[in-house]
Amino acid sequence: MSDNARGAAYVSLGSLMLVAMAALAKFLGGRIPAFELLFFRSGIGFLFILPLFLRDPMEPFRTKRPGMHLIRGALGSAGNFCFFWTITHMLLADAMALQFSRPLWMIPLAFTFLGEIVGLRRTLVAFVGFVGVWMYARPFTAGFDPNALIGALGGLFAALVVVAIKRLSKTEPTRVIMFYYAFWNALFALVPAIFVWVTPTLREFALLTLLGFLGIAGQGLITRGLHFGEASALAPLDYSRIIYAAILGFFLFGEVPGVWSFAGMALIAATSIYLVLSEKKKKPAS
Repeated sequence: MSDNARGAAYVSLGSLMLVAMAALAKFLGGRIPAFELLFFRSGIGFLFILPLFLRDPMEPFRTKRPGMHLIRGALGSAGNFCFFWTITHMLLADAMALQFSRPLWMIPLAFTFLGEIVGLRRTLVAFVGFVGVWMYARPFTAGFDPNALIGALGGLFAALVVVAIKRLSKTEPTRVIMFYYAFWNALFALVPAIFVWVTPTLREFALLTLLGFLGIAGQGLITRGLHFGEASALAPLDYSRIIYAAILGFFLFGEVPGVWSFAGMALIAATSIYLVLSEKKKKPAS
């Protein structure tokens, strides 16, 4: 297999695993609160990260940026909570599409926090993408759905996480960033989860463990795939999660997205893919 073909296989499988995790969260969300789902998602993932430090267990504690790790963990917790909330309150495909609004938020954030000149074309493309978010929420119609705004807010937090990672990556290894991200996500989720805690049954606990495994494995496969192939060729494949979510949503929950959903989905996916590809093309020249 060529590197791109191998990378495509990893990214596609990783995307499918993350959608399976989301479907599992939606199923469990009928009884388990979102904060508790997030705690298990992060806590189980944290346990899978620990073996990375068998040779040097003290490495995470020699970090030079504990404050930035804390900020990134808080932003990530907020974003993940928004995602789990929309999964349990919206159609699976709709929640997945709103999660991909992150590249749209990167335009104003890159200008504000990173001092990047984003250009008129990319700004206009981002504006069109936000029209897609508006189609989900429909704020000026009888079909107004505030959950869509929570999903878009999750995209904003996810974009802020990207900004934090860009700053952390200058001094911190990837495994240390992953360590603190999972640690702070689990801790921040545990505190509010205690107040709404629902003790899972043995079956639910097994499914929650699977949820954490699917999350960390899916992310690892996508990262591995991007290592093998060209990012510009593989990035759009990650958006196959929206298609997978629509298929699983239909067969598992009987969900059928409406016209507004399909229109918003198309705008968010098309504009986000354009922004991702234009960013990848811009990097080699800089």
